[in-house]
Amino acid sequence: MIEVERSVTLDHPLADVVRFLADFSNTETWDPGTVSCRRICGGEPAVGPEWHNVSEFRGRRTKLRYRLVRHDARHLTFVSRNKTVTSTDDMRFEDDAGRTRLAYRARLDFNGLVRLAEPLPKREFQRLADEVSQQLPRAVDRAVGAPETEGRHPR
Repeated sequence: MIEVERSVTLDHPLADVVRFLADFSNTETWDPGTVSCRRICGGEPAVGPEWHNVSEFRGRRTKLRYRLVRHDARHLTFVSRNKTVTSTDDMRFEDDAGRTRLAYRARLDFNGLVRLAEPLPKREFQRLADEVSQQLPRAVDRAVGAPETEGRHPR
């Protein structure tokens, strides 16, 4: 198992951030490992929707089918399984005076013989998590709008 966790504070209200992240196709804008991600079924994000995701890690492409298994005002969980890995993306949200604190945990559980090579990609997965924590705020800003600058004056 490989697990990483990062915390990010986003300059947007909690409901806006949850709405953006509940649509997993948005990973194309904030996860540098995601090559493509498209929703398989229509409708508003709630428990049950699935996405076809193509990710690249260490030069290899992997197809994953993610499912939203938890969706509430302060918590989202996406899970994907294929013959090689079970991937879980867990996001917990807290309101911080109109801003949103996000605790993001990604976990990979490898299957079969692939488990034996698990220590090798751990450092690369840590680096990828660092990139996510840098790209995610910019992606939310683009999607939701520039953060409010109350009390600030343009220069």
